[in-house]
Amino acid sequence: MDMPLTGSCQCGSVTYEITGAPLALYTCHCTDCQKQSASAFGLSLRVRTEDFVITGGQLSEFAQMADSGRQKIGAFCADCGCRIYHAPAAGGPMRIIKAGTLDDTSWFNPVAHMWVRSRQPWVAIPTDRLVYETQPDDFAPVFEAWQARQRPD
Repeated sequence: MDMPLTGSCQCGSVTYEITGAPLALYTCHCTDCQKQSASAFGLSLRVRTEDFVITGGQLSEFAQMADSGRQKIGAFCADCGCRIYHAPAAGGPMRIIKAGTLDDTSWFNPVAHMWVRSRQPWVAIPTDRLVYETQPDDFAPVFEAWQARQRPD
């Protein structure tokens, strides 16, 4: 993966850059990600808030209650409706980028599967990934697995 990472919404009105190394890439099977992606799951890329920069256009936002019971903000392009990221409504140190909006997705290799209790029954989960019935209370193992995968052999 070459830094910085760049991405955009579907129509190209909103563009962004990720300037620091991602913290983790994982597959989310929650019903929100299924609806948002119109697919069986979503790919989530966690990055530090300070490493995420909008380089063109403006995002619109909406608030919703997450399956965890916490409120989250969804940020999307007002023109095409493409979700770019979500984040805790209370703010915080991370953004969860919708990884399919990146310009280069050739390096994707998720380390975990979350919310597998709501996964589609035909989705096979590799045995060498971390698996969580819901969302983990502690993301440290996910971050560690990601870091281990990024080290050269």
